[in-house]
Amino acid sequence: MTAAKMKLEIWSDITCPFCYIGKRKLENALSQFKDAEHVEVIWRSFELAPGFKTQPDKNMHQFLSEFKGISLKQAVEISDQVAGSARQVGLEYNFHKAIPTNSFNAHRLSHFAKHRNLQEDAEETLFKGYFTNGKNIDDILTLIELGKEIGLDPAEVKHVLESERYNEDVRKDLYEAKQMGITSVPFFVFDRRTKISGAPESTVILETLEKTFAEWQKENPAPASEITSGSSCKVGEDCH
Repeated sequence: MTAAKMKLEIWSDITCPFCYIGKRKLENALSQFKDAEHVEVIWRSFELAPGFKTQPDKNMHQFLSEFKGISLKQAVEISDQVAGSARQVGLEYNFHKAIPTNSFNAHRLSHFAKHRNLQEDAEETLFKGYFTNGKNIDDILTLIELGKEIGLDPAEVKHVLESERYNEDVRKDLYEAKQMGITSVPFFVFDRRTKISGAPESTVILETLEKTFAEWQKENPAPASEITSGSSCKVGEDCH
């Protein structure tokens, strides 16, 4: 029987720079948490710009300048500040490569990867592909290659993305986010009882993990070991 685990759900969007930063801070917290093996991390879909049309002919500097009505220089300065925050947790952001992208297909790939027990790898690969390598995560051929990197079968990924599979899984996450009043990401939900909005320091995440896990553990005590007797040999006895 598989041991029970406390669920830690993260509503996130691949195009959210603070979600990738939050992922690193969570990993740092989990590395210090003695009961990390009893925590199941589940990534939930969130769209910051539902219905947005991917613009592969622009980078994020250009898009930000037009979207906010500011100069290109100001847009670069804003992006550099975010990139600086990313460097503090060991991430490389290249906003001059990143393109304004619709993330719905990327979320579908994440859900497919979840069914292959590869969701964590998928999220990491999608984030890195988008923020570091400037990949178009709305493009099916690109997603097939990213899926292949984590061990997914390219033919299966192609079949999934060219169909409507996992569309409802994404929409279900979006609906739950709306029901819970989530309007920004990352949004961490610990055992559906404790919530953190944004990407706080790892120490805050660790403290929340310890507190929530202690409460969860009281309600989900480990089952006592059961021993079923049968024929056996004992030390110092004749086994015949």
